[in-house]
Amino acid sequence: MDSKPKKRGAMENGDTGEDSVLATLIGNGDDLGPLVRHAFEMGRPEALVHQLKHILKKKEAEIEELCKTHYEEFILAVDELRGVLVDAEELKSDLSSDNFKLQEVGSALLVKLEELLESFSIKKNVAEAINMSKICIEVLELCVKCNTHLSEGQFFLALKTVDLIDTNYLQNIPVNTIKIMIGKNIPIIKAHIEKKVTADFNEWLLHIRSSAKDIGQTAIGHAASVRQRDEEMLERQRKAEELNVSGLGDVVYSLDVEEVDEDSVLKFDLTPLYRASHIHSFLGIQEQFRRYYYKNRLLQLNSDLQISSSQPFVESYQAYLAQIAGYFIVEDRVLRTSGGLLSADQVETMWETTVAKVVSVLEEQFSHMDSATHLLLVKDYIALLGVTLRQYGYEVSSILEVLDNSRDKYHELLFEECRQQISNVLSNDSYNMMVMNKDSDYENNVLAFHLQTSDVMPAFPYIAPFSSMVPDCCRIVRSFIKSSVDYLSFGVNSNFYDAARKYLDKLLIDVLNEVVVTTVQSDGIAETQAMQIAENIPFLERSCDFFLQHAAHLCGIPVRSVERPQASLTAKVVFKTSRHAAYLAVVNSVNSKLDNFLALTENINWTAEEISENNSEYMNEVVFCLDTVFSTALQILPLDALYTVGCGALEHISNSIVAAFLSDSVKRFNANAVMVINQDLQKLESFADERFHSTGLSEVYKEGSFRSSLIEARQLINLLSSSQPENFADLVIREKSYNALDRKKVASIVEKFKDSADGIFGSLSTRNTKTSSRKKSMDMLKKRLKDFN
Repeated sequence: MDSKPKKRGAMENGDTGEDSVLATLIGNGDDLGPLVRHAFEMGRPEALVHQLKHILKKKEAEIEELCKTHYEEFILAVDELRGVLVDAEELKSDLSSDNFKLQEVGSALLVKLEELLESFSIKKNVAEAINMSKICIEVLELCVKCNTHLSEGQFFLALKTVDLIDTNYLQNIPVNTIKIMIGKNIPIIKAHIEKKVTADFNEWLLHIRSSAKDIGQTAIGHAASVRQRDEEMLERQRKAEELNVSGLGDVVYSLDVEEVDEDSVLKFDLTPLYRASHIHSFLGIQEQFRRYYYKNRLLQLNSDLQISSSQPFVESYQAYLAQIAGYFIVEDRVLRTSGGLLSADQVETMWETTVAKVVSVLEEQFSHMDSATHLLLVKDYIALLGVTLRQYGYEVSSILEVLDNSRDKYHELLFEECRQQISNVLSNDSYNMMVMNKDSDYENNVLAFHLQTSDVMPAFPYIAPFSSMVPDCCRIVRSFIKSSVDYLSFGVNSNFYDAARKYLDKLLIDVLNEVVVTTVQSDGIAETQAMQIAENIPFLERSCDFFLQHAAHLCGIPVRSVERPQASLTAKVVFKTSRHAAYLAVVNSVNSKLDNFLALTENINWTAEEISENNSEYMNEVVFCLDTVFSTALQILPLDALYTVGCGALEHISNSIVAAFLSDSVKRFNANAVMVINQDLQKLESFADERFHSTGLSEVYKEGSFRSSLIEARQLINLLSSSQPENFADLVIREKSYNALDRKKVASIVEKFKDSADGIFGSLSTRNTKTSSRKKSMDMLKKRLKDFN
């Protein structure tokens, strides 16, 4: 009975290979998914199911077998389980009892718990309400603070408060009504602040424009003060150097430099500009404000650059230039302190526009100016403008070049003013030697211009050899030098001494010398006045060295550098020439006066029957006139000039005598007329010899004499009085005795000579007289001269 079941079990336990694999997988707890998928893919799921059922039966059999093997243990386990069940029932009963007791006790606690939870809920709601209230209070406090700032004009603080509300509170406001209201008013407040700040900024624009002139005047005034201090320091330095050079001792000097902060000197308020810029930057529209600022300031600049037509430029130039200076001083500070509100390129553009306009205005105005004083005042202010703006980094060379380009114009105006002043001085001069009664007069009129002839102080009263014209003209020239250097200084070129010297030379030559020469050569000048002018000229020449030193001193050039001979002025040579021209003018003036007495064709009886024993009346007047001239000249002129004047006057008389013989009004003359003229000439020669010796000229001109100036007239009279006039045709005799005579003139004169009296009985008196040998000789001379011609 047992064998069959075992056999069947063996058959039942007969495993195929696939069953073994499947059992292994199940036993190992592997995933059967791939196997199941494969069975379905192969279309054999039934086989897989069959195998699974077979394995199930197999496992059940194993379990049954196992239970049969351990059933005793199983029974014991069941018994223990039942014991446990009893204990569990007891435990359940205890738990039920404890639960009941607990529920009895916990009911009150649950009520309290519910009350507690409700309290916690109320507390939470109250806390949330408090928090919401705090937020609302903070927001409202910020709103009140913002309104306070707005009412007090503290717009940036108000804007920061608005931004704080917008950033940190607006989205967290629990009350929707407040949130909406505040959100709606934030842009309104920002727009109000922008409008208000812009209005304040516009007011500032008007204020800063009206203040620009005062700013510019203050800055230019400060530059003028600095320049004055520098000039005083340089003056002290030059004096110290001159003392050191002259060996008068070592002088120690120091240069005190005073540092001055320009910003502390120029006080103007940029707060509205900074506030407007900061607020616009905070609002995110900084670029818009930059454009707005630049546009408005450019409009103001264009308006400031327009010249006022209601008043002359000489009255408005200071305000005009000060306005420009103030404008760019403000722009410089804005550029440095506003944090990028202005760019350097924008300022440079505005400056270039201004320079072009100012240069155009100055060139036009300078061309219309007719006063050197006005031109100098404008130039000086422009120079200060250049110094002022150069401190702020502006390039001013183009403006200063206008001054250099106008210096010829300025000096031409200055020349005309000096010409008028010098002409007035000469017209008002008495041409008497100056009398100085005290040392201050001597210092002011002589020493001040280095006109002294000796280093010793003279006794007073002192009579100077020149008239008041000399120191007066020197003062005019000294004033010219100062005005010239004032214009040439502080320009583009720092070395302006050469230009100052050139203009000084031009003044002395083309103005002073020309006026003096014109005056001395004028018809209305008397010979005594001409003499004094001639004597004044050497002192003007001497003053040239002082003028050159004075110009060098004002230009900051060491005086020793202009004391060299090659550094002298050309005017010195010109004055030397003019001195000779003045002497000739004196001679011409004397000659003109002599001509009033030398009407020989009227004063001489050319066909006189008798010879007068007395000199002609005209010759007495001529000698008296010469005596007066010599006496005056001896007091005024040096001996060389006296010699020139004397020789010129006597030579003129000689020429007048010869010209009388050649005159067409003299048709004929006789020997008596020649004898009369010979007597007059002898008187004149005696006077000339006496004056030549009495004046001391004989000691200076040992080989000369006044008589030599009468040589032509003397030789002509000698020829006409000669017993053998035909000897004139002999070359040797002519060169020895008649070398001053011109053959053609002699031919014309001898043709008029008739050796007989022109009276009623003239022919009768000589009717039976043989032709004298002198007449034959004269006829022979006439014939030879006629043949020669």
